[in-house]
Amino acid sequence: MSVESGTQGASPRPTRSGIQKSSGTVTKKGDRAAKEKPTTTVLLPVGEEEPKNPEEYQCTGFLETDFAELCTRLGYADFPKVVTRPRPHPTFVPSSSVSEKPVDDQRPSGSCSLNSLESKYVFFRPTIQVELEPEDKTVKEIYIRGWKVEERILGIFSKCLPSLNQLQSINFWKVGLTDTTLATFIALLSLCSPTLRKVSLEANPLPEQSYHKLMGLDSTITHLSLRNNNIDDEGARLLGQALSTLHTCNRTLVSLNLGFNHIGDEGAGYIADGLRLNRSLLWLSLAHNRIQDKGALKLAEVLQPFELTHTEVVERRRLLLEKGTQERLRSPSSSRHGESKTEREKIQLMGVSSVALMDKADKMMAVKTSKGLIKKKEKAAEVVKKEEKSGSGQSPIPGNLKKEEAPKTSKGKVTIPEQQKPTKGKGTKTGSKEKRSTLLESELIIEATEMVNPLLEPVEHRDGKVFMPGNKVLLHLNLIRNRITEVGLEGFLGVARYQAQPQSSKASKSAPKGPTGLLRLNLAKNNFSPQNPMYIMIQDLMLPRDPISKAKHREEESTASAT
Repeated sequence: MSVESGTQGASPRPTRSGIQKSSGTVTKKGDRAAKEKPTTTVLLPVGEEEPKNPEEYQCTGFLETDFAELCTRLGYADFPKVVTRPRPHPTFVPSSSVSEKPVDDQRPSGSCSLNSLESKYVFFRPTIQVELEPEDKTVKEIYIRGWKVEERILGIFSKCLPSLNQLQSINFWKVGLTDTTLATFIALLSLCSPTLRKVSLEANPLPEQSYHKLMGLDSTITHLSLRNNNIDDEGARLLGQALSTLHTCNRTLVSLNLGFNHIGDEGAGYIADGLRLNRSLLWLSLAHNRIQDKGALKLAEVLQPFELTHTEVVERRRLLLEKGTQERLRSPSSSRHGESKTEREKIQLMGVSSVALMDKADKMMAVKTSKGLIKKKEKAAEVVKKEEKSGSGQSPIPGNLKKEEAPKTSKGKVTIPEQQKPTKGKGTKTGSKEKRSTLLESELIIEATEMVNPLLEPVEHRDGKVFMPGNKVLLHLNLIRNRITEVGLEGFLGVARYQAQPQSSKASKSAPKGPTGLLRLNLAKNNFSPQNPMYIMIQDLMLPRDPISKAKHREEESTASAT
């Protein structure tokens, strides 16, 4: 399209009369209709490539510039601005000089009141709030609150977010997600930087409750918050299956917040089923739901030794036989001990039943399995020091990944900063223990390759039944403001006694010392009296293990000694 020299290369805009003026010359609209046909831009779904275009925009890694340019190219006249997330102002303490001023001098002027009104209006305007790294000002967290995120906006995000190589967290609150846009959002996550670990989708109820898709086997999310999404028992069933089944298990998710939903006894049972074979989840909140005694007992059952089902027993035997065969094939014949050789001859000559083989494999793997499991728990034992202090069901506040560590962090690996690594050996100092207690949950990513299938853990045989040890990986369970009575409380009393038990003598010799099992159990605001004897016993058992209580106790002691 030719442009007159007077326009200096600027694109002309049509006037209301249908005639376009350019440098004193008049051109009829009809004469230029064939050359100026309006074109509509169609945004392709996430993951599909656009046709090569010489004017295609290359993102620079600056979200404010990239988002504005892409919105402009798609024809948005008014679009949300990218702003730095506001921080709460410090509490104002008036000085003596201010308090002595006359009352008339302290009245706000008309301009001040007008500015305050404008600031309140600006607060509610749609924006994309970001938190930046203090060093290089790169975006590390994104917050969107209270405006609808459509498919086209997600398409823009799919172009500009992958260039943010330090992005760690995405928070969508009440953005009108649907099951369709959630699928687009999940596809967008796969394009983002591997440093992205935390996702919060709160106040976004979905008709099909497809939140479990965020916890797929290929997911890298470690912290997921789904508060206030009207999740019911059906949604809890899908989430429980995403945590673990007999053949699949999520090995990356560390914390899951399901507070302020509609989960009842049946849904709590599904979540408990997911905890049977899940050994990566450390933090779970079911606060402000509709769980009664039946669901509470289901949760308590998996936190202490529980009976394996017939299907689980069959699968366990299959795994033990398969593992034994692999070990025999890997070990050379020259290095096999005489005892093992004698046992192989007995098997060849006399035959051994599958039950005997299972017991043999249990003995061979008991020390190895417990050592790996307790080693992982030692690193993750005191991570909940900076989690919610009031027990209101909010997710723990994750720390910031260091730049040097973020690219090196592999999928599902536990990373500990140098200053927080526990010292090995005898005579561990108190200072090193305090450093370990400051480990944040965001730095915990379970090592998938080292994780042992829970069905291969040592078991106990009683009355012809097989009992597996309870889940001692979960560190925090929040059940405040449900509908649990003394019946469910009795089940959690057994949990507190079991979880507070010290390590066995065999395990303690081969593993570093440190607390394992549940560290924090919140049962307040349920349908029983705070003076209930069982509740008081649970508190007496759990308070010495609670890292927050320990920290408060140390602060009180330091304050008392200082005074």
